[in-house]
Amino acid sequence: GGTACVVTGQPFDTAKVKMQTFPDMYKGVVDCFVKTYKQVGFRGFYKGTTPALVANIAENSVLFMCYGFCQQIVRKIVGVDRKTKLSDLQNAAAGSFASAFATLVLCPTELVKCRLQAMHEMQLSGKIIQGHNTVWSVVKGVIQKDGPLGFYRGLSSTLLREVPGYFFFFGGYELSRTFFASGRSKDELGPVPLLLSGGFGGSCLWIAVYPVDCVKSRIQVLSMAGKQAGFMGTFVTVVRTEGVLALYSGLKPTMIRAFLANGALFVAYEYSRKLMMKQVDSY
Repeated sequence: GGTACVVTGQPFDTAKVKMQTFPDMYKGVVDCFVKTYKQVGFRGFYKGTTPALVANIAENSVLFMCYGFCQQIVRKIVGVDRKTKLSDLQNAAAGSFASAFATLVLCPTELVKCRLQAMHEMQLSGKIIQGHNTVWSVVKGVIQKDGPLGFYRGLSSTLLREVPGYFFFFGGYELSRTFFASGRSKDELGPVPLLLSGGFGGSCLWIAVYPVDCVKSRIQVLSMAGKQAGFMGTFVTVVRTEGVLALYSGLKPTMIRAFLANGALFVAYEYSRKLMMKQVDSY
């Protein structure tokens, strides 16, 4: 699921990070795509793909594993049997709890990904003299400068994004599946309803938490050039100096990516889960 998500959405994610951290450099999503292609070629859209793959595979593995555990916790809280189907709202709450655990594996890999994606802009703006163009050089730079805890720059903003965001993510996904199922079992849904439901869930997540993600990207990327303020400090600085709309820089590529990538994520997840369940049942 995580692999399908990255392969589908990485170019749009790269545009999002570039526009969030350097909004003055780009007039819009088309301008960002054209300039990126002219400056660094097609490969520029897939900068940070390795850590993005690691991030998404690790995050979604932990997320969906913990989602199952958190569903059981929600069943205990509401006092129902462990095989009882949860409501869409209860599933949303379970997804929100699960995201807190996924954040711990996501934050370090996303920091490396964001830095690789915005490396060219950091050099152009003169914030750094020479960029690190490989995953290993970025990892080494973080360890040398900040130690292992440096990988958790932006942890509070990542948590602030993930916990409420995944409430809307799983809530939107389950509500949409309920709509398409219309009385039937959700497990009988085909790939198109799953794709649309995943896309709707992803769109709900990003609409709800986009400003928080923008602050997180700034902290993780700009901390390369020196000490960066925390979440509230960065948030206030952006609003004061650039205005509220700066918090929504890169929203358009994010929404395109959210629909495509999360649609692919849930189709891959549901079908791989069914395949694995068949293997388990055959034993």
